[in-house]
Amino acid sequence: MKNALILHGTDADHTSHWFSWLGEQLEQAGYKAWVPDLPGADYPSIERYNDFLLSSEFEFSQETIIVGHSSGAVEVLGLLNDERFKAVVKACFMVGVFEGDLGWDKLVGMKADFDYEAIKSKSKRFVVIHSDNDPHCPLEGAKRIAGKLEAEFIMIPGQGHFSAKDNAEYVKFPKLLKIVEETVL
Repeated sequence: MKNALILHGTDADHTSHWFSWLGEQLEQAGYKAWVPDLPGADYPSIERYNDFLLSSEFEFSQETIIVGHSSGAVEVLGLLNDERFKAVVKACFMVGVFEGDLGWDKLVGMKADFDYEAIKSKSKRFVVIHSDNDPHCPLEGAKRIAGKLEAEFIMIPGQGHFSAKDNAEYVKFPKLLKIVEETVL
C-alpha cells in the first residue's frame, strides 16, 4: 500500500505550516497519509519519537515515503538509524534538516551519531531541500548530510525555514509537492 509519513518540527503539530496540506495532496495522489502529532515536540527526542512511530500501526514498506521538516527531518535520520526499523522505504524528503543540537538545550534529544551507511540502506532515494537563508539550520550542515546520504540536494533561494511563522505562504508548499511528484509519483 502506498503511504506517506509527514513529520513536523519543534514546537509544531499536524496543523502547523504545510504539513496537513501536503498530506491532503498526497491522499489525492493515492497515498494514505499520516501526519501525527509527535509527542513532546517542544523538546523533541529521537528516542521518544522512534518509540512512538515504531509502536504505531503505520506500516513501513517499499511503497512508503517519509517527509520531515526541521527536527522532523532529523527524525527521518533517527528513525532509519534505529535497529528496530527493518523496512526499505521508497524515498525520504528532508526539509530544513540540521546537524547536532544547534546549541539549543531543547534540541539535545535530536543529537545522535548516525550510521549513514545503515540509513542509506533503508531508503531507495533521499532528497534534501534547504534554503540559502534559513535562520535556524545552517546550509552547510544540510549539504554535509546530503553528501553523507548521497542525496539529491535542492536549494530553494530566499525561503528561510519553509515556515508559515516566517512566511504566510507556507501554509502550502507547492514546490515540495512538485519535488515529491517528480521523484516518486
